[in-house]
Amino acid sequence: MTSSETVTEPYSAFETVVELRRYTLHPGRRDELIELFEREFVEPQEAAGAHLFGLFRSRASPDEFVWLRGFRSMSERKAALAQFYFGPVWKEHRSAANETMIDSDNVLLLRPLRRGLASPPPGTGLHVTVSSPASPPDSAFAAFETEPAPNTFPQLPVRTDGPFSVWFSRVAADSSFELVPTSRSLIR
Repeated sequence: MTSSETVTEPYSAFETVVELRRYTLHPGRRDELIELFEREFVEPQEAAGAHLFGLFRSRASPDEFVWLRGFRSMSERKAALAQFYFGPVWKEHRSAANETMIDSDNVLLLRPLRRGLASPPPGTGLHVTVSSPASPPDSAFAAFETEPAPNTFPQLPVRTDGPFSVWFSRVAADSSFELVPTSRSLIR
């Protein structure tokens, strides 16, 4: 699949398995990682079979980069990650990316309760809530729960301290944090 094919098809199919990835970066290096990420990593991951829904700055944490990557299934996730992380682009740029990071293991592997990342409602502000298992509020346009299947690509750890509920909304909640889309984010 080429990246142009990925972009033109509806990406709700990619909401079957979603990674919510939150990276803690060395102070002042977030924009450096975002520039590298957007220039080098988006198209190769999409060509491998992943779909990058959103790339974000966390408004409350100036040294945090948050992104969402989706797959059609756990088996397609494994194949796409192997293709990208064992491929030439990651090998060429991984040192530069890793040098910006303190921690890249705050990753939740999720499955949908309510799909909607493909077409968020109009409006401004994007808020994500991560909580213990709970029903999402009516304001949530997309909702997920922790995927219970084992991580099929252990080279990239995912959190196992759940379960968690995660939802996305245009409305802030007490426990939500606001995401600010980068220039290449599909979710705005």
